[in-house]
Amino acid sequence: MLRTPPQVTMVALPGTGSDADFAARAFGPAALAYGLAFHAVEPDPQAVIGSCTAALDAAAARGPVLAAGISLGAAIALDWAAEHRTAVVGVITALPAWTGAETAACPAASSAAVTAEQLRADGLEAVIERMRASSPPWLADALTQSWRGQWPHLPAALDEAAAYAWPSLADLAGNDVPVAVVGASDDPVHPIAVAEEWAATLPSARLHRVTLTELGADPAILGHAGFAELSALLPATTQTTNSLAAQLISRVHG
Repeated sequence: MLRTPPQVTMVALPGTGSDADFAARAFGPAALAYGLAFHAVEPDPQAVIGSCTAALDAAAARGPVLAAGISLGAAIALDWAAEHRTAVVGVITALPAWTGAETAACPAASSAAVTAEQLRADGLEAVIERMRASSPPWLADALTQSWRGQWPHLPAALDEAAAYAWPSLADLAGNDVPVAVVGASDDPVHPIAVAEEWAATLPSARLHRVTLTELGADPAILGHAGFAELSALLPATTQTTNSLAAQLISRVHG
């Protein structure tokens, strides 16, 4: 009897203050193109990290997982993969923001902490108005939706994100899971130097650069770029979309 590889589920984690809708737009089209089951996580603003890892655990109970995440979601996905190497077949880390537990100088962590303070002081709609005035329309629309959806627990969610300890250089160097790193060359909150450092330190990784204009025009560029780099990490015998999932599974499970 022909033995087909087990179904892979791609679990997509949004970034700080973001939601499942944006994660689905970023990674869903690529998952569909490669024939993977797909789940975009709606984080619980009262337990951001716990709800994301619980979703990864639930998917792993059903079969192999391809973990994908944006910003904070990228760090959570990579950390989870390091602890579940027999369950994960690969990781797509989009827009990593920092390396190491000390985040005092991390732009993303600082932004999250300051926004939480402003929300408590001025309220949701006033902060949304200021955010919209200083953000590109695609980002403003996405954050307006997710922030309203996470209110009134949004400040706590941002504080939790700001306190998260990002993977250290030692963590990266010890994680041999196949990883696609997608960085934005013109994003000051997620410096391209961090993406370059991750790609250079992880034992099995490739870097793809995008621009914020490209991301705003089509968030699916994150998923498509990530799959392209994961494909390049595999042997040259990979010829079809289905074989990508099969070879990722083979790498981990033999």
